[in-house]
Amino acid sequence: MNLTLFATALSMLVSGATAFSPQTRPSIVAANAGKLFMADDKKPSLETNSGYEKKSIAFDEKSGRFFESGNDKNDCIPEDEYCVVDKSTGEFIRLTVAEKERIFLDSLQSYYFSGRTMMNDAEFDLLKEDLSWNGSPVVSLNRKESKYLAAVQAYMKGTPMLEDAEFDQLKTELKEEKSPIAVETEPKCYIDSGVCKVTLKDDSFRNNLLYLPAGIVLSVLWLGFGFEVVGAIIKLNPLILLILGAYPIFKGATLITDDFIFPNNRVVFGPCPSCEAENRVYFGDVFSVEGFGDLAKVKCPGCKVQFSVQRETLRASTLPK
Repeated sequence: MNLTLFATALSMLVSGATAFSPQTRPSIVAANAGKLFMADDKKPSLETNSGYEKKSIAFDEKSGRFFESGNDKNDCIPEDEYCVVDKSTGEFIRLTVAEKERIFLDSLQSYYFSGRTMMNDAEFDLLKEDLSWNGSPVVSLNRKESKYLAAVQAYMKGTPMLEDAEFDQLKTELKEEKSPIAVETEPKCYIDSGVCKVTLKDDSFRNNLLYLPAGIVLSVLWLGFGFEVVGAIIKLNPLILLILGAYPIFKGATLITDDFIFPNNRVVFGPCPSCEAENRVYFGDVFSVEGFGDLAKVKCPGCKVQFSVQRETLRASTLPK
């Protein structure tokens, strides 16, 4: 009986085996299917009909610009931006925005101040357009800067349009506004005279430190006065005493420092006109010891070149060679 039941079940399974077998489907092969490469194999680069490497457009978040991914993002594209050529290799070099601004300002000053051109009109227009796309403010001159450049050009042609006092006033206003046209923060040397010039800056931090000794002494005296005199009447926190005495301490420290300790003080700093090493110059006296007045003659500790600094304009220049 059991043998009969087993034979019946086996016959039913064989007849219905197609219900459990997977249905075969025609294989789909991509039209562009090719050789599969292992991890160690080098996959060939895709090429277009022209034979060049296939390129795509990518976006650089740091520079905020699109570039062709087939090229290195540091490569300079002369059709789209201003580039310089490496004389040794002949390759184009990409410049930073600060470097392009320096070239732009040097070109303007060279043309208006000496009448010499550093580049042709096409290169200058490309540089100006490149800086405009990068949002540089140096390509937009205000009314005073345009007037200043026009006055310099007219003076170089022998037909000055401004009086000396008016021109000096205009230049002073531009320097106070920190205009890049009138202020040269990087050294510049002239081949014809051999003179190197640069404009220094005020060192506000070190200038304020000159008032620290008098401020500390007055603060201690004020606290002593507060504990001995005011403390006998009412007890006050030392911090509240300092807050109450902040204004008289400030005025006293300013008066004592400017009139007795460091009269006519002014601390400036900037690069050496010759070697660009950082230098600091102190104008003024120390107690009764007389220091630099309107003109300071110092020697650079790096290159040992002597140069002079004007107190009013902070213009530093080397001696003619």
